[in-house]
Amino acid sequence: MGEGKGSTLVHLLVIVLSLVAFGFAIAAERRRSVGHVVEDDRSNRTYCVYNSDVATGYGVGGFLFLLTGESLLMGVTKCMCFGGPLVPGGDRAWSIIYFVSSWVTFLVAEACLVAGATKNAYHTKYRGMIYADNMSCETLRKGVFIAGAVFVVATMILNMYYYVHFTKATNAQAAQKAKRMSSTVGMTGYA
Repeated sequence: MGEGKGSTLVHLLVIVLSLVAFGFAIAAERRRSVGHVVEDDRSNRTYCVYNSDVATGYGVGGFLFLLTGESLLMGVTKCMCFGGPLVPGGDRAWSIIYFVSSWVTFLVAEACLVAGATKNAYHTKYRGMIYADNMSCETLRKGVFIAGAVFVVATMILNMYYYVHFTKATNAQAAQKAKRMSSTVGMTGYA
């Protein structure tokens, strides 16, 4: 690490994992299940037939890639809780703000992706039950995976700012230690 920038590999991996999660979220939105009403000739009942359920897999994939990126960053920074104390100042304050903000957006993004995948996987079968003739084929609302994708990008940006400020605060701590070790108090006597 040099000059408070942090490891380029960590930056790159977190960005790539987040962009893959974003891609999966967009793909999941585009491939949401759609139900069509079909009538059963033998029983005169109607039921729902759904197209491909690939959006569920995309949603879970986005969830896992985002989780991997967040885990990588929290492992490198020791979740800001288990490492040494950061040097007081602006970088420590900003790293705390970005840490909390990135966790909030991360949890919202993961909730959107999991909820979207779960709801997309749920399919109603029969519609012609008692007093349920007007029931429609239940599908996932538009925008759930898009909301997840937006929060994935927000998480990625906040994670990058968090990592930069965390690294600056950590490097300032190392610089202070080196300064203390190298400073000597010498007493010279004048006659």
